[in-house]
Amino acid sequence: MKKVLIALDYNPTAQKVAEIGFSLVKGADVEITLMHVIGNPVYYSSTVYEPIMGFGGYVDTDFLEPRITDGLRKASYNFLDKSKHHLRDTNIKTLVTEGDTAESIIETAKELKMDLVIVGSHSKQWLEKILMGSVAEKVLHENAFPVLIIPTKK
Repeated sequence: MKKVLIALDYNPTAQKVAEIGFSLVKGADVEITLMHVIGNPVYYSSTVYEPIMGFGGYVDTDFLEPRITDGLRKASYNFLDKSKHHLRDTNIKTLVTEGDTAESIIETAKELKMDLVIVGSHSKQWLEKILMGSVAEKVLHENAFPVLIIPTKK
């Protein structure tokens, strides 16, 4: 295993995914990339938006207007940089993409020839899964590489 992709969303449980994923591969000669996918920009400015990784102040909410993609990209890189700093490893790479979350993770893993992809699962209720699908489930079933799913149920 030489290349690992850890996909993070803005849910406060992303810290758990980052910490566990990192702890499993640190110390080995592994290239780690933290990734965030900008999906639906409306989410970032809605009332259901939660602080990044459970910490307030990670982003300036002025950047989170849905029509300002550059602001979202800047906020996303800020989030990943803070995550990298939290893990205390300056060698970690960061990547921000846009689009469908599961498809972006799968395509990025293929393009970068990742050996392992680590994602979190929020353990949504059955109705939410039916209506929205599960990113972790899609990544698990629609790929050709190993996937580690970290449960993050609150």
